[in-house]
Amino acid sequence: MTAYHAGELEVQRRMGQTEIAVRVGRMIRTEIPAAAAAFLAEQPMVVLAATDDEGRVWASLVTGHAGFVHADTDHTIAVDALPVPGDPLHDVVRRPDQQVGMIAIEPQTRRRMRVNGVAQPTDDGLRIHPDQVYSNCPKYISRRHIDGVAEETHRPAGRHADVLDERLQQIVTRSDTFFIGSADPDGNADASHRGGNPGFLQVLSPNRLRWPDYRGNSMFMTLGNISANPRCGLLIPDWQTGTTLQLTGTAEIIWDEGPQCSVEFTVAEVIELTDVSPLRWGQAELSPANPAR
Repeated sequence: MTAYHAGELEVQRRMGQTEIAVRVGRMIRTEIPAAAAAFLAEQPMVVLAATDDEGRVWASLVTGHAGFVHADTDHTIAVDALPVPGDPLHDVVRRPDQQVGMIAIEPQTRRRMRVNGVAQPTDDGLRIHPDQVYSNCPKYISRRHIDGVAEETHRPAGRHADVLDERLQQIVTRSDTFFIGSADPDGNADASHRGGNPGFLQVLSPNRLRWPDYRGNSMFMTLGNISANPRCGLLIPDWQTGTTLQLTGTAEIIWDEGPQCSVEFTVAEVIELTDVSPLRWGQAELSPANPAR
């Protein structure tokens, strides 16, 4: 039995990474190893991905005191918080048997781990029963440290649009980090990280973005999902203010010369939310693995 679906297998083949993907895929677990549980318990934020009732895929930031995400058994992970009110996944992840992807990232150490599975609602948030638990390499993660935590945050204020105006375009082009939520045709969700030097996420038009695919762990779970189901969602955090920019739409893999590729994303809806996170992060130390533009 393979850990990959047909879309992932096709991208692995196209990239010439099938053998590496098979080897790397052996690290995927359904249980939560002790080291993974310890890592999760230290994190003050995670990103969740899921599909809403209209089939749109979103990625959302969720924060809390260290320990709000924890393995309560070897096979379940509790998230004792929800996306903020106004976030498109606030109610979605409260539904029984909701397929979710989650990534926990620690910018200070450039460590990250991913969890994909089925969530059930709890009194405080949700409990994930993982199908996939695995770590990723530190490539392309910008190092950041927490400068402070806002003592009081206001109720999030939202702004909706269907295209990126000039101000939002500037936010996009300045970013060195974004998160992407995707799902296979059966709805199995995944949340992943993308990083690079500012400008790696390019604005082609008010409703069209493009980014290069940088070689990672060779599993190609995001590209595999996009090849099978183009709907996906982007999350761009403002690390200094706690505001987030969420985009949902469709993506297309653009195959360049040889096995290299980039992704073009068509924006369908934009949500900008203030006061999503109380965490205030310092300036970025860009990853030395980032390719020069």
